[in-house]
Amino acid sequence: MGQLSFEFDASPPGKPSASEPTAVRSLAPEEMAQQLQAHPDYRVLRRLVPLPDYGPAPDAPQAVCRVLILDTETTGLSHASDRIIELAMLRVSVDAATGRPFGPVETFEGFEDPGMPIPEIAREITGITDEMVRGQRLDGAQVEALLAGADLVVAHNAGFDRPFVEARFPGFAAKPWACSFADIDWKAQGAESAKLSALAQDRGWFYDAHRALVDCHALLQVLASPAADGVSTGLGQLIAAADRPSFTLRATGSPFDSKDRLKARGYRWDGDAKVWYRGLADEALLEAELAWLRAEVYGHRRAQVELELRDARTRFALRPGQQERRDL
Repeated sequence: MGQLSFEFDASPPGKPSASEPTAVRSLAPEEMAQQLQAHPDYRVLRRLVPLPDYGPAPDAPQAVCRVLILDTETTGLSHASDRIIELAMLRVSVDAATGRPFGPVETFEGFEDPGMPIPEIAREITGITDEMVRGQRLDGAQVEALLAGADLVVAHNAGFDRPFVEARFPGFAAKPWACSFADIDWKAQGAESAKLSALAQDRGWFYDAHRALVDCHALLQVLASPAADGVSTGLGQLIAAADRPSFTLRATGSPFDSKDRLKARGYRWDGDAKVWYRGLADEALLEAELAWLRAEVYGHRRAQVELELRDARTRFALRPGQQERRDL
């Protein structure tokens, strides 16, 4: 790598530098980056480099979770009419107790001809052209082999990716899923945005986004980084989240004059079913919400609400979860 001539003056902005001229010498880019990073007025971003191996296994891990990181590029946003044009996956072993990955990273990347011209907006976002996918087909045997050895599938927008890959490879429907966008409270961890490129920048990396494989590597490295508590990782949080059921609560028969209270509480209106509903991440939140509905919406009158329970095998899928009714 070539040398750069670099003059560095560490004087605070607005103050004159020392009377002696700052020495000028040739610095390698990394040395220059380290000097800038040490200065309070600069922040350095480095290109994210994929890690092919996360090192030796921990001594006698109590439990190992094999995590499959997945990303798709598609012709559009409609699960009914659009198609996958690129699929990438990484599979890595994770010490479930610490959330830290170890060992080699198994990879898959492939194009698929969608049987239709790629819309202009998809070409602009992904850089994938009709010529790149023409005649290509995802290797089903390789996909199924990686999937068979996975205990948990993770995507950064699982509600988008899961229906696409389940339609193409039904085996994905039988696997537990977690979403690194929805299942981690990034704001509570100090992040201003849950967008993957922003999370990577928070950790000092940049990369060329919107290609499936590099997005997978970026997500894995973000999730392998220590969380705000300095103990867990994003991978550990997702493994724990997959064990917790989530709920959709529908306030059936709620009085019309309660709509403003419901909306302020975070409920959304389902125009087709004509009911207010909201999602709840665990049973403790569900019980608290049932108590709130009983007191603030139904006025302690006898009422019945609808619940949809989703576990990791149905969460983020288009098919419904387990339905039940609950008396208040």
